[in-house]
Amino acid sequence: MRRTDRLFDIIQILRDGKLHRAQDIAERLEVSTRTIYRDMDTLMASGVPVEGERGVGYMITEAITLPPLTLTVEELEALNLGVAIVAEAADTDLKSAALSLADKVDAVLPTQTIAEADAWKFAVYPFADAARGFSHMPTLRAAIRAKQKLRLTYTSKKAQVTTRTIRPLHMEYWGRIWTLTAWCEMRDAFRVFRVDLIQTAEALPELFVDEPGKTIADYVP
Repeated sequence: MRRTDRLFDIIQILRDGKLHRAQDIAERLEVSTRTIYRDMDTLMASGVPVEGERGVGYMITEAITLPPLTLTVEELEALNLGVAIVAEAADTDLKSAALSLADKVDAVLPTQTIAEADAWKFAVYPFADAARGFSHMPTLRAAIRAKQKLRLTYTSKKAQVTTRTIRPLHMEYWGRIWTLTAWCEMRDAFRVFRVDLIQTAEALPELFVDEPGKTIADYVP
C-alpha cells in the first residue's frame, strides 16, 4: 500500500471521533505500530486535527474545515448531482455524509439562490442510476432555469410517439430513472416525463411566467 493511500485510510478510521490505539490501526492496515506512529506525526504536522500520543491512542478532535468558496451555478449543480449520486451508495457512512453535506450547502446559500435552485436541483430518491437520461440534461436544466418552453418528442409507456410543448419545472431522480415534471400545454395539466424516453428536446424561443395553478408549488403527485 502506498503511504498516501495509508494516510487516507487512517483518516477514514479516525472519522468516527473515537479513540483508536496505534496497535489496532496497524493490525487493520497490516503494517507495524512504528509505521502508524510515523504516519500520525505526519498527519499532525500537515494540519489534520489529530490528537493523541503513543501508548494511549489517537482521535480527530474537530471537523475538517474548508476555506470559503464561491461557486458558479454550474459548479453548484455539479456538487448537487455528485451528492445525489453518493447518497445512493451502499455504504451507510457515505450516504449519511452526503445528506449532511447537502444540508450544510443549503444552510450557507443565500435565500434567493436556494429559491432559484429549488426549481432545477436534483432530488434524491433510492436506487438511483446516475447514467440515465444524461444526454438531455443540459437542455432541460437550461430551460428550467430560463423558464423557456420546450418541444419534446416523447415515447410513452405504450410505445406511442407524441410531440408535446411543455413548461419544464423540476427534475427528480427515481429508482434508476430521471423524471421531468412539467406543465403540458397539450393536456392542459401537469405531466411527469421519463427523461430516458425523451427522443428529442428542443428549446423554443417562447418564455413563460409563473401562473397560479401551473407552478411546481401547485403540483401534487
